[in-house]
Amino acid sequence: MEFAYTEDQQAFADSARALFADYCSDEALRAHDGGAEPFMRTLWAQCTATGMHAVLVGEAHGGLGQGVCELAAVLEEQGRALALVPLAEHQLAAAALERHAPQAADEIVRAAAAGGQLLTLSLDAVPAALGPQITARRAGAALVLDGRAHAVPLAAQSDAALLPVRLDGGLRLVLLRRGTPGVAYVEGRSQRHLAVADIVLEGVRLDAGALLADAALAWLEPRLVAALAAQQVGVSAGQLVRTVEYISQRKQFGRAIGTFQLVAGQMADAKIALEALRSALAQLVYRLDAALGCEAQAHAVKVLAARAAHLVGHKAQHVHGGMGVDVTYPIHRYLYWSRALANTLGGEAAALERLGDWLAGNDRLGWKYDLPEDLGAAHAQ
Repeated sequence: MEFAYTEDQQAFADSARALFADYCSDEALRAHDGGAEPFMRTLWAQCTATGMHAVLVGEAHGGLGQGVCELAAVLEEQGRALALVPLAEHQLAAAALERHAPQAADEIVRAAAAGGQLLTLSLDAVPAALGPQITARRAGAALVLDGRAHAVPLAAQSDAALLPVRLDGGLRLVLLRRGTPGVAYVEGRSQRHLAVADIVLEGVRLDAGALLADAALAWLEPRLVAALAAQQVGVSAGQLVRTVEYISQRKQFGRAIGTFQLVAGQMADAKIALEALRSALAQLVYRLDAALGCEAQAHAVKVLAARAAHLVGHKAQHVHGGMGVDVTYPIHRYLYWSRALANTLGGEAAALERLGDWLAGNDRLGWKYDLPEDLGAAHAQ
């Protein structure tokens, strides 16, 4: 099969790679790690100037109006460069609002596409064993929210966040704006030096327009899976390139350690895991852009992404020996990114459980992928 990008899609990847190369040297990443910035603000300004922050947002609201494939091309390069900017969260939130909250679209989405507002989201509570810890109840035309969302990326720095809540016995997405009375933030910093915060809500009243449509969560989640997997492809690819460079130069017993059969075999296993993820992601991205059902494919990609994150990450660390645990050497950053991406939306076990639940109710799926149970209209654009 042909997995190559079209010329236009490759142009997105090439532009992103050139931009990130200018701002994501080892020295720049080390400086960010030792500083107090919540993310790479200077690079983010360049992303907004070039439109990379609004690839998925429609042209009517000032975005580029492209598909998930173009977004994935950009996000792969982001992962390869370890560029700590909220490209996925910001524009996925904007695109979800554009399609599933038309009352908020003109105000917020236009501002987000123009770079005037920063958006974030967190769906980590959806696959969690206890589910979302934010409950919503109706009070006339308003909603009243109580609970806590944990470790939301850039929550304290963003102008608005999309969060899952329990409402009427199901899960829905709500838009929470910064400055809403009753909202508090408990700030922290992740292992990869990204600012995060718990969002604590006590009797928070929201207008009914803050509630996204029923289909919003089913639309958003597989696209977030694709975004995370695209970043993981880039992280793992960059990790392997640097590891191969190292083992080609590091010598033991008068030979480069890359010539040892065991080391070569470990690198081969890592490459296989990466390519398995890449091919599964290509199918998921295609189905998303073609408006085909993709629930099972999204769960499978999440499993493969988590596996690649662990396998590639730990084999790379292992063959680096003592250098792998020296934080003055750059290889550890790839492992930190892999851990963060693998744990977002739950790890491998959570994804396998959800995939198993899906298969238990869809046991007619065979070689074809266009059977009735696999054509979920919830994922249509």
